[in-house]
This record gives sequence, structure tokens and C-alpha cells, in this order.
Amino acid sequence: MADSDDKREDLEEQADQEVDSASVLEPESGAPGGAQNSEVDPAEAEIAALKDQVLRSQAEAENVRRRAARDVENAHKYALEKFAADLLPVIDSLEKAVESARLGAEAADAEGDDAANTAAIGEGVELSLKLFHDVLEKAGIERIHPLGEPFDPQLHEAMAMVENPDAEPNSVLDVMQAGYTLNGRLVRAAMVVVSKAP
Repeated sequence: MADSDDKREDLEEQADQEVDSASVLEPESGAPGGAQNSEVDPAEAEIAALKDQVLRSQAEAENVRRRAARDVENAHKYALEKFAADLLPVIDSLEKAVESARLGAEAADAEGDDAANTAAIGEGVELSLKLFHDVLEKAGIERIHPLGEPFDPQLHEAMAMVENPDAEPNSVLDVMQAGYTLNGRLVRAAMVVVSKAP
């Protein structure tokens, strides 16, 4: 009897072990991998969201880097813009001085006064003005003097329109004040008189 009880207990233990091992192999939901899929899907979604977030962060960092590089380049390229704008009235004054010296020399010749002194002063101012223009060109500041060219509203400011049958319509007849650009960017528009059809 003790032998049969021992055998029965051994059989019951063996059956319990088989049931335990079967429950480990089969998921509780009844579908193969059901419990694992429910745990894996949120993890995969979270991984995809994190990958997307990392890609967006990298793209934003690259955009910030490009913007900063462009700002630094523009700062170097256009650093002289305000300084150039402040110098333009000086150039205008020198140009008027050259013009006045020429007129003064012509008037002195007509009246018989000492035209040589007036001409020498005019030449000196003219040389100073040329030197000034050369220095500005080296700094990337270019003069706009569009006499005879077609009117360009992006570079020229029309002060008056005059009928002129000899000139092509919308062309510059006279430049009242020269314009200037700094590395292609307009610092001051040229003030011009524009022709119109009669």
C-alpha cells in the first residue's frame, strides 16, 4: 500500500510538472504570442517616436548651424554698411567741390583772374576724390552712376520725368546724386532724372 501511495504521488507530481511546463509554453490569451505582442507593440511605438524625435532634433540643429553660419557671413560681408552710408555725404561734398572748382576756373579765365590757383585746388580735390573712390572699391563699395542707362527702380530713385524726343523712354537723362552698393546690397539709390515719351 505504501508503494502504491508513493507511485500515485510520483504520478501526481509528474502530471503537475507537465501542466506547469505546458502553461509556460502556451500564452494565456489563447493566441500564439498574444501576451508578448501586447507588450512589444507599445515598446516598438515608443522606439519609433523616439527615432522621429531624434531625427527632428538633428534637423533643427543643422538648420540652426546653417542660420548661424549665414548670419556670420552676412556680418562680415555687410559690416561696413552703416559706415559706408555715413561716408557718402563726404563724397558728395567732394564731388560738389570739384564741380565748383571747375566752374570757378572757367569764370576766372573769363574775368582774367588767377585761374591757375583755382585749377590747382580743383585738381587736388579731384585727386582726393579719386583716392576716396579707390578705397571704397577695395572695401566692396561700388558707385552707381547710371547716366544713359535704362531706369531700374531697384537701384535708382526717379526725382523727375522729362520729355525728351532724343532719348529712349525710361532712360536716365541726368544723375543728381550717385548711388552706392556694398557687395551687391544697395546702400543708397541713385537720384536720377528719367526721360519719358513726348
